Amino acid sequence: MNHAIQSVLDKFAIAISALCAIHCVAPPVLLALLPSLSALPLSDHLYHQVMVWIVLPTSSIAVLLGCKRHKDTKVLLLAVTGLIALAASALYGHDYLGEVGEKVATIFGAVIVALAHIRNFKLCRKQECCNGN
Repeated sequence: MNHAIQSVLDKFAIAISALCAIHCVAPPVLLALLPSLSALPLSDHLYHQVMVWIVLPTSSIAVLLGCKRHKDTKVLLLAVTGLIALAASALYGHDYLGEVGEKVATIFGAVIVALAHIRNFKLCRKQECCNGN
């Protein structure tokens, strides 16, 4: 049962990380193509905070369940690094890094978290095959 939950959470976390990266890249492109979108009341700061509150527990559970099985500390190190980058950029990025810096830090964190989950997923799948589960 834990294997299935961990697998679903890894896939979900990869999707959420991709969504974060797309959210950072898409608005400038869309605003350049459709300037009337700038009239919409969109709050990047609120979006980042909500995404962090979704990503933190999801990623933490998936990584901890996976690491319990495969004991690979690189997964844990990648996940912690990426989650800290995401949380820091969501909470303090705009104030300390500016708009562009916040986006770069968010994309960096999202990519690192996604890499952690891809590695976690692959290691768990490999172990499942080797153990005949």
